[in-house]
Amino acid sequence: MTGRLPEPPLHLITDRTTANGKVPDIVRAALEGGCRWVMLRDKDDVDPVERDAEAAAVMELCRSAGAVLIGNGEAARAALIGAGGVHLQRAEAVVAARGLLGEDALIGVSCHSPADLREAGEAGADYATMSPVFLTESKPGYGPALGLEGLREACGEADLPVLALAGIDTDNAADCISAGAAGVAVMGGIMRAENPKSQTALLVDCIGSARKLPEISRFLQANVKKR
Repeated sequence: MTGRLPEPPLHLITDRTTANGKVPDIVRAALEGGCRWVMLRDKDDVDPVERDAEAAAVMELCRSAGAVLIGNGEAARAALIGAGGVHLQRAEAVVAARGLLGEDALIGVSCHSPADLREAGEAGADYATMSPVFLTESKPGYGPALGLEGLREACGEADLPVLALAGIDTDNAADCISAGAAGVAVMGGIMRAENPKSQTALLVDCIGSARKLPEISRFLQANVKKR
């Protein structure tokens, strides 16, 4: 783990409304592609029986793969489905969520500014998502895109792991890690993919490659000094 984050730090956020297929099928494919961290985002109106059946299916898939499943928005819902944590919209909800889910629960907060990140850290969150990093249809209404420089600045000031969110794909995931993000959160890039397994595997490779660069740089510097 990177801190308390699952490895690899690729966080899949489900979205039934834009999924190119059934959510459990896409989650299964993503897990086969190397994802080990899933957020079940089931906010849209759907029959409660269907909603619970989907949650149970995703929970079993994650359990079988040794992956972490977290809920979204409501700690009580996360506890009901047996999730290992929850992602919250507000930092002030962290304490109550921790009390309900326990000290081992993985709790994150949605952030859109450095001030939000400070509040999340002070509240005791384990990680935060920072968005929108890039322009995307999934995150309208949160102000202009941060870009890599904005992400770099935010990560540099944060005292908790930050996940880059919004518009993340195989072309920019590595850049986000290089800018200081501890990982990336992806929704549409996997949920809408023609081949979610392959897309997930590519994203995992991008993250891994970006994390190796500092190690390679240190190795080269050390060998230059020896000469």
